[in-house]
Amino acid sequence: MSVSLSPSPSRMAAAAALYAKVKGAIPPIEWPIYADDAAAIEVLKKKHDAIILGHNYQTPEIFHGVSDIVGDSLALAREAVGVKASVIVMAGVHFMAETVKLLNPDKKVLIPDLKAGCSLAESITGADVRLLKQKYPGVPVVTYVNTSAEVKAESDICCTSGNAKKVVESLGVPEVIMIPDEYLARNIAAETNVKIIAWHGKCEVHERFTVANIREYRKDRPGVIVLAHPECSPEVVAEADFTGSTAAMSDYVSQRRPARVVMVTECSMADNVAAMNPQTEFMRPCNLCPHMKRITLAGIRHALETMTHEVTIDTSVATRARVAVERMLAVS
Repeated sequence: MSVSLSPSPSRMAAAAALYAKVKGAIPPIEWPIYADDAAAIEVLKKKHDAIILGHNYQTPEIFHGVSDIVGDSLALAREAVGVKASVIVMAGVHFMAETVKLLNPDKKVLIPDLKAGCSLAESITGADVRLLKQKYPGVPVVTYVNTSAEVKAESDICCTSGNAKKVVESLGVPEVIMIPDEYLARNIAAETNVKIIAWHGKCEVHERFTVANIREYRKDRPGVIVLAHPECSPEVVAEADFTGSTAAMSDYVSQRRPARVVMVTECSMADNVAAMNPQTEFMRPCNLCPHMKRITLAGIRHALETMTHEVTIDTSVATRARVAVERMLAVS
């Protein structure tokens, strides 16, 4: 006796409804690759009272298709505070899932792949921060959210690329330690009178962009507007037309409606913004984050089917790290 492996008619109908959300980013011929997983995820979300948080760097079938809340690190941290669902799936990297858990200690937070890490987060440890504080006694530590809970616990306040300058200046001190992204620290230092002591961490995606790349983009597409993320080098930032967080770049396109842009950041970001802004032509330099790409529809489905992998944080670490994140949100 044969068993049909085809999706049920009801699931196919649900998949067709979901396609309306992603048709600007995924051609019809490609949608069947994702349809069954996407429809199954919608059923599982209802079954487990779950929501999915999708970072801007996720691929369109996740970002537009199954995510309930999307945005950059700051937006997701803000939205996580008010989540009513019992289960939260983080479609992003591990430090993001930890941040969500810090703000929702009583909820179940899942990350589909435990190997979805971050080169920045891995560039510094809690022990490193303690040594920095010994070297610069009394200097407050401003920590980028792209860090582990252990590092956040050793910090005075967190920041994102979107609010870093505001956070630094909110402290009212002449100098701060800013970790771990060296380029973000140097870019913020150029915008403020506060002296910034930087760490040596870098994002493996953004550090690959060069001034020569930008000049080549301009040569290939005369008149192109170059939008750069502040994790890029100061030289790249100086060469760009606009620098901002992923949310700021998205707002730039939707509000100013440029004819042609290139986003100097993780390449799925351009796919997602392009789907919402068909009036703009996008160049797509493809520097992928290998860690973000570990999160897939199939992985999200498996996470909801098995309730794995649950994010846990030692209570003593979580208590201190939560303070640093909440201070950031209060400033924002």
